[in-house]
Amino acid sequence: MDLNSHSIGENDTMRKHFIGATGLVGATALLVGCSSAPAQTSTGSDERPTTEQIQALFADWNASLATGDPQKVADRYAPNAVLLPTVSNQVRSSRAEIVDYFEHFLLNEPSGTILDSHVAVLDADDAIDAGTYRFALTKDGKATTVDARYTFVYEKVGGKWLIVNHHSSAMPEQV
Repeated sequence: MDLNSHSIGENDTMRKHFIGATGLVGATALLVGCSSAPAQTSTGSDERPTTEQIQALFADWNASLATGDPQKVADRYAPNAVLLPTVSNQVRSSRAEIVDYFEHFLLNEPSGTILDSHVAVLDADDAIDAGTYRFALTKDGKATTVDARYTFVYEKVGGKWLIVNHHSSAMPEQV
């Protein structure tokens, strides 16, 4: 990708995205488990978010699924986000592609539940939540569940936490 074709603001976001993506493997080794400490209110822009604040972003994303509106789900993603979805072989790297994925996925009336979460807060504006989740789906009128692994890479953009990278893949082994 030619970074020279982007504006300076986009270059900074793209740089952070690439650094975040390449640091994902190293950061995964440093992931911390769930904390039982109470959430703290942020008092400044340089304050790092708590584990609980990052985990709450999944609840917000899941609530957007419940609306059934693919546009509302896509609003949770940064403009330069990459989605590697569970039930599609296509990498989604534009808003239109992300909306297209959710137009189809939302037909299954998905509702997610986190099974195992590991959060790494990288700095005041970047965090990773990786683990496993279970989706309850309705397919052809039949209720079913799918267990999957996930990674959400979040970045605070304009004061709002957005997903810059979301990877989801079905569990390789049957439970």
